[in-house]
Amino acid sequence: MAMQDKTTDIAPVVQTAGMPALHKAIFAVMLAALIALPFFVYPVFAMKVMCFALFAAAFNLLLGFGGLLSFGHAAYFGGASYVAAHAAKVWGLTPELSVLCGAAAAGVLGLAIGSLAIRRQGIYFAMVTLAFAQMVYFVALQAEFTGGEDGIQSVPRGDLFGLIPLADNIALYFFVLVVTFGGILMLYRIVHSPFGQVLKAIRENEPRAISLGYDVNRYKLIVFTLSATMAGLAGATKSQVFQLASLTDVHWSMSGEVVLMTLLGGMGTIFGPLVGAAMIVTMQNYLATFGAWVTVIQGVIFVIGVLVFREGIIGVLSRWLKRPL
Repeated sequence: MAMQDKTTDIAPVVQTAGMPALHKAIFAVMLAALIALPFFVYPVFAMKVMCFALFAAAFNLLLGFGGLLSFGHAAYFGGASYVAAHAAKVWGLTPELSVLCGAAAAGVLGLAIGSLAIRRQGIYFAMVTLAFAQMVYFVALQAEFTGGEDGIQSVPRGDLFGLIPLADNIALYFFVLVVTFGGILMLYRIVHSPFGQVLKAIRENEPRAISLGYDVNRYKLIVFTLSATMAGLAGATKSQVFQLASLTDVHWSMSGEVVLMTLLGGMGTIFGPLVGAAMIVTMQNYLATFGAWVTVIQGVIFVIGVLVFREGIIGVLSRWLKRPL
C-alpha cells in the first residue's frame, strides 16, 4: 500500500495540499512586521526572539507533532552554538558555513542520541534525553576547545558569502530573518507533508500505526534528528548574533525553557511556539531589573497560562476560531 493511502486511512484530519489562505495571510503579516521591526526595536533583541522562536518551533515538531517529550534539547541548541562559534573563530569560515556546520553537528548528535533514546517511551525517554544532555554539558565544561566556563568569546561575524559584512546589526538582522523564517517554513512543510501525517498518527495511536505496517521507530528517529538539526540551526545562529557560545546554551534549564515556550504558546500548533518564545524572551529582557525574581514571575505566568489557557494561547484561540493555527 502506498504511503499516501496509509496516511489517509489513519490521519485524515490535516490537509497536505497547499497552504490555507489564513496561514498565508499570517505568514505575510509576520514577514512584513519582521522586516519593519529592527527600525523600531533594538535589532539584537529582535534577533534573539527569532532564534528562540525557531528553537521552540523545532522542539514543537518533536513534542507537539511527534508526541515525544525531550528534556535534553539544550544539547543540540548549545552544541551547535559551540561548533558554529569554533568554525567562525578558529577555522575562519564564513557566517553561512559556520551556521551550517553547527546545524549539521546538531543533526549528527541528534541521530546518535535519538537512535538510543527512541528505544524507551514516556518518562524513560525523557530521562534518557536529559542524561545525554548532561553529558554534552560536561563535555562543554571540560573540553579545551569550548573555553570551559568562559565559553567561546569574541566570535567574528565575518562576511556573508565572503562579500557582505555582517558587523552592522541591521545587515545581520536580515541574515537571521532569512535563516529563521526559512527554517519555520521548512518545519511547516514537514508538518503538512505525508511524513507529518504519519507522525500525528503515531502520536495518536501508535499500536494502530504499527498494525498498518509503519516502521514507527524509523519515523521517530527521523523526526528526532530533524528536530535536533533545526534546534541546532537556531543555536548556531544565536552564536553569530551574540558572538558568544556559553554554558548557558547547554544547561538543563535551557531545555526547560523551550518546554515552557512551547506549552505557553500552544503545543501542536504552528504559531504557538513562536508566540510563547516571544513572550518568554520579552519578559526576560524587560523584567531583567527584577533579577532572580524573573524566574518567579515566569512561574506565576506559566501557572496562570496553564489554568486559563490549558491548550496554550494559540491552542485556545484556534479552538475558538475553529481553524487550525
